[in-house]
Amino acid sequence: MLVSNILKEKGSTVYHIAPESSVFEAIKLMSEKRIGALVVLEDESLCGIISERDYRDKVILKGRTSKNTRVKEIMTSDVYWVPPDATIKKCMALMTEKKFRHLPVMENDKVVGVISIGDLVKQIISDQKVEINHLKNYIVGSYPR
Repeated sequence: MLVSNILKEKGSTVYHIAPESSVFEAIKLMSEKRIGALVVLEDESLCGIISERDYRDKVILKGRTSKNTRVKEIMTSDVYWVPPDATIKKCMALMTEKKFRHLPVMENDKVVGVISIGDLVKQIISDQKVEINHLKNYIVGSYPR
């Protein structure tokens, strides 16, 4: 299974924010869209990602205020990303090893989607259900020959 299949299923809407925006604006948008991270775009180029963890660790726990802190001050600048033809297995390994939950999908230097660890888990469970059904049908003899 490829990342492009997940994007076809969930959609490829990319919620984003500018690096000069306030953290308050970012958190507000995340809340409105019920998402845990935003890509940070400058002139349509990926320059970072901001997550709820960034807010917790770099604003709240540092005693800063979200209205006076810019996204660029707390975003993760060294962003990992994958192409649409990346496998779910590769994405899961990368996200597990590097300990992050959101992964931009890039094609031709443009962000074409974002997948979360939840998207990957959902797809893996779905794939396993299909495989289990195939195996059950094979065992009971109703599998097409």
